[in-house]
Amino acid sequence: MFSDLMSRVAGRFARVEPRRRAGALVLGLLADLPRKNCWTIAEHAGDPTPDGMQHLLSRAKWDADAVRDDLRDYVAEHLHDDEAVLVVDETGDVKKGTRTVGVQRQYTGTAGRIENSQVAVYLVYAGRRGHAAVDRELYIPRSWTDQPDRCQAVGLDPHTAFATKPELAARMIARFLDAGHHAPWVAGDEVYGGNPKLRSALEERGTGYVLAVARAHEVATQAGKFRADALVKKLPKRAWQKLSAGAGAKGQRFYDWAHINLPNEASGHRHLLIRRNRTTGELAYYRCYSLRPVPLAALVRVAGSRWRVEETFQAGKGLAGLDEHQVRRYDSWARWVTLALLAHAFLAVLRADEHARRPALDDLIPLTCNEISRLFITLVAERGRDTAHRLRWSHWRRRHQARSRASHYHRQDATPA
Repeated sequence: MFSDLMSRVAGRFARVEPRRRAGALVLGLLADLPRKNCWTIAEHAGDPTPDGMQHLLSRAKWDADAVRDDLRDYVAEHLHDDEAVLVVDETGDVKKGTRTVGVQRQYTGTAGRIENSQVAVYLVYAGRRGHAAVDRELYIPRSWTDQPDRCQAVGLDPHTAFATKPELAARMIARFLDAGHHAPWVAGDEVYGGNPKLRSALEERGTGYVLAVARAHEVATQAGKFRADALVKKLPKRAWQKLSAGAGAKGQRFYDWAHINLPNEASGHRHLLIRRNRTTGELAYYRCYSLRPVPLAALVRVAGSRWRVEETFQAGKGLAGLDEHQVRRYDSWARWVTLALLAHAFLAVLRADEHARRPALDDLIPLTCNEISRLFITLVAERGRDTAHRLRWSHWRRRHQARSRASHYHRQDATPA
């Protein structure tokens, strides 16, 4: 299956050498390495230096966007679900310095605070057979788009226009649908639910959505405009229903749910969906749209699918090195992230295939991506290297680090006091 996947993207590489090295890099991303970068992956692949891996990410001729399209087709084909949900969300990678593309001090959920970081928006395909990311867009802040020279220095078009995260999400959703794939629903958090342009774009396509909104979000009713948290106070007790938002690690995720029909002159059906925690009473709100009438349980299922993006980020970073790139230029970022998403998608598809072909026994849970990763590493990806290879790499690392240290000292001495 791994060979089939790499054969699928083989035509995107101009030469055989980068094609083979891309396969080695994906295997390295799947390997059990303490840290995944060009140095460690090159050593794992048996290369004498990291030069080949660095060349693959920076100067080799291949189309990362075309590989992204192959990834999207691969996931949609193997995880196909007529009721699939496209989930949009962003994640950040904490970075040092100011020269890495897109980096600035900004809030990132990864750290839970404002940090010097790089943020990207991802599109995840979530179906009953599994879930995997199918697209990515790097968020380029205004602090970059207002400086053409800075953009050009990292490989961006100097005329790059600023785009909000909802605009990046709309761009990826349009690419998915325009490619001929079908997904009747979109889910996302408040960043996306609070954006009227994204909601309108989805409605124009006839694509349903369940998008979270803030409690202060205003909705129009027949009695006028009200905040979401004011409307919920008008609901009678009988309006609430106990429903599961899907299975979690500790069982079904039960909440109390209610929905309010929202009038609109345009076609389709609109609702305000409210979720209430059965223990704490905490409330969450969602704007919903569907072309045809749907039951409350369908809206709840889509709302619950949003958690799949967190699982995808966790697996992508933990199993495929999604956040361990050490690159500054945009092209290198796009290439690393695309290959990392390809590695994670392989695990997700392999998991779905195993579940379909070999149902788990009563005393075993079904194979997880983590367990499949361990088995794949042990049985396929690990490559035994002799002592001489390890010693050569130790010598190369120490020599390179000595040169770097000497260069830093020389630059420091040349700097005026």
